[in-house]
Amino acid sequence: MTHEADVLAAYPADLEIPAGLVARAVAASNAEVPRVLVVLDDDPTGTQSVADLPVLTRWEVEDFTWAFAHIAQSSAKPAVYVLTNTRSLDPAEAAARNEEVVRNALAAAGSPETAGSSLRLGFVSRSDSTLRGHFPLEPDVIAATVAAVSGEKTDGVVLVPAFPDAGRLTIGGVHYMRGTGDAEGTLVPVSETEFAKDASFGFSTSVMADYVAEKSQGRFPADSVIVLDLNIIRAGASAQDPGISAKAIADAIEPANDSTPIVADIVTENDFRALALGLEEAERRGKKLLYRVGPPFVRGRIGQEIRTALTSGEAYEGNTPSEAGGLIVVGSHVGLTTRQLNVLTAVHSSARIIEIDVEKLLGAEPDAQAHLDQTVDAVVEALRTGDVIVHTSRLLIKTDDPAESLRIARTVSAAVVDVVNRTLKTFPPRFVIAKGGITSSDVAAHGLEIRHAIVRGPMLPGIVSLWEPVDGPAKGIPYIVFAGNVGDDDSLAQVTRKLSTTF
Repeated sequence: MTHEADVLAAYPADLEIPAGLVARAVAASNAEVPRVLVVLDDDPTGTQSVADLPVLTRWEVEDFTWAFAHIAQSSAKPAVYVLTNTRSLDPAEAAARNEEVVRNALAAAGSPETAGSSLRLGFVSRSDSTLRGHFPLEPDVIAATVAAVSGEKTDGVVLVPAFPDAGRLTIGGVHYMRGTGDAEGTLVPVSETEFAKDASFGFSTSVMADYVAEKSQGRFPADSVIVLDLNIIRAGASAQDPGISAKAIADAIEPANDSTPIVADIVTENDFRALALGLEEAERRGKKLLYRVGPPFVRGRIGQEIRTALTSGEAYEGNTPSEAGGLIVVGSHVGLTTRQLNVLTAVHSSARIIEIDVEKLLGAEPDAQAHLDQTVDAVVEALRTGDVIVHTSRLLIKTDDPAESLRIARTVSAAVVDVVNRTLKTFPPRFVIAKGGITSSDVAAHGLEIRHAIVRGPMLPGIVSLWEPVDGPAKGIPYIVFAGNVGDDDSLAQVTRKLSTTF
């Protein structure tokens, strides 16, 4: 059994780095030509570590124009999230969507409505902290599209999957999950978790250089990967000088060319900030970098303080909450989600529980539609007196065919979306919580018809984000994006308790 303290004993302690130091470095580099990070989020849970940033579920040129204008007018940090939801798509669809987003973002950045030619863009491919997703496909497409449009070639792709708030760490180039319960204080290689067995995105190794070689089918051999281990990230710790770390990181990145993979160790928020300063220095020297990251990277990269968890009052600030009950929608099937659902249903005795039967959804069309109609009627009626928990049946229908797995997931998600959308237009709920990546993406874009929103902050420390829709039929209704694989068994109940009047 691997103990975290034993692994970390081989490395320097981290160096305290204020977020403001990073923010000032970013502002200095943006002084002459502003730069905005465009975060292509392959499911919506990537926003859980940031606050007060615009998020788009559509990516036409005018959508980016709105986001860039919001950043300029509100003095928001220079980043915008784009909900691509590509983790639910097949590779060809994911590639096409990435290209479309990048082309439209670049077009908006150069339009007279934005800032003429004086706005630079950086691109972030946000993906899963447990290594699931279209890699290296998505960074490849982003790099190729940027090169085709602007002629700018990418030197390096920086991989930072760590998510310490949720117990995902990278140490010595190995990606781990922190143990919980009786295993607290231990580290479990992520390849030994349920996530590595994912039907669509499974993998066999926790060694990041080997993961890159495996996923690229040898195009990037393990020995070609640059590893920024904690000795480099924390190089300034002994002298208490972040500048030493920044130089060490930039020096290590110097050989990168032609999309060289670069893996970064991360254990703490200070490590993110040290990395951000090093990336600033590397880019100041002329390196062109793309990022493939877990949720907290952007917060560290732009120098944003960690936002404390929103209170109940802050969740509804500026809006008049509905008298209806709240709607909690659960689609994820990972073990943690099922445990969270079980806790919520056990302690929230006044909530009505309504199940969407997946077997009926996958059956004959008339029966599937009748089941959905009955579900909507039941949800609307129950919302008149309190909160409603809608969940898909917990029996996961498995198949060895990745394409068929995605088809089943899409069918289920379409049903959830239909229930949410019809409910919204009949009897709008007080709040909506969506549990699971694909579920929360589809509920946002299609169920609630959100096009533009502002991420207000986390509902729990470092995890679970609240979006405020700024347009469409859900305007002003707090929308909670809750990943399937974060929190502890009580987390879903904690978030519901903050928002509910009957719990």
